[in-house]
Amino acid sequence: MNTNLPSRRYPIGIQTFERIIKDKYVYVDKTDLVWQLANGSTFAFLSRPRRFGKSLLTTTLKSYFEGRRDLFEGLKIMDYEEEWRQYPVIHLDLSTCKGQGNAEGLREAILFEMEDLCSLYGVDKQGRTPGQVLSRTIKNAARQNGKVVVLIDEYDAPLLDVLHEKERMEGMKEVMKEFFQPLKACEAMIRFCFLTGITKFSQLSIFSTLNNIMNVSMMPKYSAICGITEEELTTVLKEDIAMLAEAYKCSPEEMHTLLKRQYDGYHFSGRGPEVYNPYSLINCFDQKEIKNYWFESGTPTFLFHQMQRFGTDITQMDNIKASESGFNRPTETLTNALPLLYQAGYLTIKGYDRELGNYTLGIPNMEVRVGLTEGLLPYYAGLEQEDVLQGGAQKMWLALRDGDIDRCLGELKAFLAGVPYVEGFKEKLSEAATKEGFYEYTFYLILSMLNVYVQTQVKCSTGRVDMIVYAPDTIYLFEFKVKSTAAKAVRQIEEQNYADRFATDPRQVVKVGVNFDIDTWTIEDWQTLKD
Repeated sequence: MNTNLPSRRYPIGIQTFERIIKDKYVYVDKTDLVWQLANGSTFAFLSRPRRFGKSLLTTTLKSYFEGRRDLFEGLKIMDYEEEWRQYPVIHLDLSTCKGQGNAEGLREAILFEMEDLCSLYGVDKQGRTPGQVLSRTIKNAARQNGKVVVLIDEYDAPLLDVLHEKERMEGMKEVMKEFFQPLKACEAMIRFCFLTGITKFSQLSIFSTLNNIMNVSMMPKYSAICGITEEELTTVLKEDIAMLAEAYKCSPEEMHTLLKRQYDGYHFSGRGPEVYNPYSLINCFDQKEIKNYWFESGTPTFLFHQMQRFGTDITQMDNIKASESGFNRPTETLTNALPLLYQAGYLTIKGYDRELGNYTLGIPNMEVRVGLTEGLLPYYAGLEQEDVLQGGAQKMWLALRDGDIDRCLGELKAFLAGVPYVEGFKEKLSEAATKEGFYEYTFYLILSMLNVYVQTQVKCSTGRVDMIVYAPDTIYLFEFKVKSTAAKAVRQIEEQNYADRFATDPRQVVKVGVNFDIDTWTIEDWQTLKD
């Protein structure tokens, strides 16, 4: 016997329920929720961030509707299901259709994705549109049983890359609209229809007459259908925490705290449980290392384009107040990037005022904060991650941690003076560089990338503090100036009594005035005052 084989098998890159069960991979049982979903609304839509288990959920539904009772033995669904009736299942994954350059390319990609279904149900796709092929497939499949199940995973994948290109987007949306039309026309033949995706496109433009689809994305009873809850982590995955703690030479309790800070923090309804990112958590257990797996698996360039397009204030992403319609509106009617940030998983629900019906949104955890900041550096500050890390960012944080603000700002000044900005960025932002906000963004991004807790434009009774940086033993109050003096900046902190809000905090408060030189793009001078 090979004693070096792992005692636990993790489904890395495996999204097929049948394979996970048959090959005895680690599985967190969600089948009670799967049954409720399958026996609820006939048409349902679920939005979740990428890599959050949507495909596994879809293949679990596929096995259920195929009557594969053998796969579900010992799982929660056995307490609910008695008949195990078998249905023809039309299962499509439109993530295979992304990256198409135009509408014609998208049509061909969808038809290619349906090739096996056409062979299975005797459909000739020659000369037909995707919608016509889908219609014929549903009708032929329904003849077997009277009813058919339609599962469409990642329905919006073909459109995400062209969100910022209006002309291409319109043509490709028309292809998708035509493709989805048969779902309404064939309603009488459909036992269950389920769509997953990241974004919420309005029913009028994408789903056309499909106005009876139930959006279950924010329903409390389904909020944990994707993701891993605290209870699941400490029971089903208790052994995995212990093995990871042994690798890190710490206690299971300490490891639990580290995992919570790194991967927890997602809420998908105002009253639902908090969940961990399943992709990152499983990869962490498999590799025995805490890393930013979610960001390593893909760069959300479409989101960065939209944030830049709408001028998103990245320094205010930790405490956003919004109504549900403000962050859950259809993609076509966007007036800011907030809905995309929430739907894509870069913001999540942090609080809910039931009386007012308002939500508080914020960044979920350390993994998202660090990864998002790294990705935004080129867009908001013209910097590349490696340049920042090699240019003294970590030295800046060590100086802050040690209470040496002069050393910190000296490192920042040297870094800004010699940084190789992305080509053309200085010219592009020459006007912005004369404003305090540009330097505020730069400082914020550098510190956030190192997971330093930073707040900007913090309201006080007498005004707003430009930036507050929290170190273990010190609180730094920053006031930034351009074409002025550091002394004037410190005087403003003093005169406006910005430090009063920390009168009962045991940490030392340090007031920091920073004046920037727009000709050299770096710090001209600074001044500090300790309470």
